[in-house]
Amino acid sequence: MPLPVTPPVEPMLAKLARELPVGELLYEPKWDGFRCLVFRDRDEIHLQSRNRKPLERYFPEILDPLRSSLPDRCVLDGELAVPIDGVLDFDALSERIHPAESRINMLAEKTPSHYVAFDLLAIGDDDLTGAPFLERRQRLEKELAGVRSPVHVTPATTDPKVAADWFARFEGAGLDGVMAKPLGDRYQQGKRVLHKVKHERTADVVVGGFRMHKDGQGVGSLMLGLYDANGFLRHIGVASSFTAEFRTQLLEKLVDHLLPEGTDHPWFWEGHDDTSTPRGGNRWNADKDMSWTPLVPELVIEVRYEQLQGDRLRHGARFKSWRPDRDAASCTYEQLEVPPPSELVEVFGA
Repeated sequence: MPLPVTPPVEPMLAKLARELPVGELLYEPKWDGFRCLVFRDRDEIHLQSRNRKPLERYFPEILDPLRSSLPDRCVLDGELAVPIDGVLDFDALSERIHPAESRINMLAEKTPSHYVAFDLLAIGDDDLTGAPFLERRQRLEKELAGVRSPVHVTPATTDPKVAADWFARFEGAGLDGVMAKPLGDRYQQGKRVLHKVKHERTADVVVGGFRMHKDGQGVGSLMLGLYDANGFLRHIGVASSFTAEFRTQLLEKLVDHLLPEGTDHPWFWEGHDDTSTPRGGNRWNADKDMSWTPLVPELVIEVRYEQLQGDRLRHGARFKSWRPDRDAASCTYEQLEVPPPSELVEVFGA
């Protein structure tokens, strides 16, 4: 594609914040979908996922609307989402990542996707990645002024009161928070310079293994990991408390990702310590079976969690959704680096 910005592009990323930041910022709803960059050169369209993989095979129904709505030559950053009955359905979206073309086509008709644009990286021969975000936003609104559903431009505001209202009203509708973007920033590929304010603490984590349920029927817990600054996959805790039906479904899914015999695993190494691998005993019950089954560390899930204590989860996490759009290597502690709430700063100077 002879565009001024060509794939692959590392999308700009965000850090989780616990309260709405204030300053020279533009606020947007946080869409519960798949990050998607659109590269258009006349009739040719390429959809790139967050982890730099092509998506057009999985969302064929959005290609013609993009051709009819977008400028002839452009590069956009945005989100693919599937609205059903007035809310965004992430599970329906995830079902589109499927090997069978017939199933993809059936779902494309049954649950068609929409594209929500929130940044303009290039237009014609102009590379906008070095321009301030305010300028890129203004060009986005101008160039996409005539788009129609299922292609959209995300709502945005500089008023924190409006953003706070969004944060309160959008909960439960598939808009799980608010994005805050510095108006003066250029597009910084792969950098966590944005802020995301969410209704709950969540993280994308690697599934490194599992333990069977105590009754022997299905998966009892998933072994979770995050990559540290040295690139080592550290064991951070488990996700558990599954229904009997889901325990069986998990086992059926995980058997395709079992670690082959003789293959190295990050949690099998000489001189391991019990804080970075799941091989230690149970501190409350020395007789409890803590054996586990290793997996190829490639599956990513989003989990809910209450608190990170040091480099581990203080309590067990709760499974939220599969994240087939994420690379395991991108699941790092960096996503959890957040400033403390203002109350803690005032009381403790934290």
